[in-house]
Amino acid sequence: MRLGKYIKAAFMNHWNLLGFGAGLVFAFLTGKPDIVAPLVMAGEVAYLGLLGTHPKFQKAVDAQDAKRQRDSQARTSDEALKRILRALPADSLRRYESLHQRCRDLRRITLDLRSPGRRRSAMPFERLQLQGLDRLLWIFLRLLYTEWSLDRFLAHTDEDAIRDDVLRLEFRLKEFRDDETNPRKMKARETIKDTLETARARLDNLRKARENHELVQLELERLENKISSLSELAVSRQEPEFITDQVDAVATSMIETERTMNELQFATGLTTDDESIPELMSRDRVEA
Repeated sequence: MRLGKYIKAAFMNHWNLLGFGAGLVFAFLTGKPDIVAPLVMAGEVAYLGLLGTHPKFQKAVDAQDAKRQRDSQARTSDEALKRILRALPADSLRRYESLHQRCRDLRRITLDLRSPGRRRSAMPFERLQLQGLDRLLWIFLRLLYTEWSLDRFLAHTDEDAIRDDVLRLEFRLKEFRDDETNPRKMKARETIKDTLETARARLDNLRKARENHELVQLELERLENKISSLSELAVSRQEPEFITDQVDAVATSMIETERTMNELQFATGLTTDDESIPELMSRDRVEA
């Protein structure tokens, strides 16, 4: 399967298509296509076999595929970012902007500690991982969106009405006995069972939303406090490497939180699968 991918890439190369097409045209122009065309075909097969199995060519094809995948993931994350910023209320956006500014201050402090007096524009920000801060900010934005989505979900979901539906459907289901001789009754029974399962799933989603609503709020506060603590450590310890490790540690500690957000996809529509992290630290300000 993988070899087929490389051979296809070699064949679809525009120079190969041009040369192969020109060879076939030449074969017909010679007036002896029955002799020349097979030679052209044989040369094409040899070319595809040699190039398709060459390690350097395979690495180049894999690199192109990886780039396309990254570009696709970047587009997905940018679309998610725009959707989040359009939906979040003003107070949530202000809360994010405050945290974003703290991260920028943390970066500035670390750069000053590493090379005092140098122009920041000339400093490669390598030791303090921008990716780690981007990830923290992205998780925070998603948490804000999750909190907002859960607020709306809980406000518009009537638990009593769903429970009444479950009881009513359970009662109706008891009225239908298994009767394979009556297709119409069997069809009605299956319809009621499916509706009952849907109602029970709605109750389960409501329970999950309530249980995680407070957790999301606590995680927002924890992340804000972590960033504030890192900013203070940047000043007191004056150790850029230590700050780098702490940023990475905080980002790693949020893995379980990201899983929780995935479980709440029914309310938020967001998922971390196949999604890259937007470059938030490079932006002076995120505009809704």
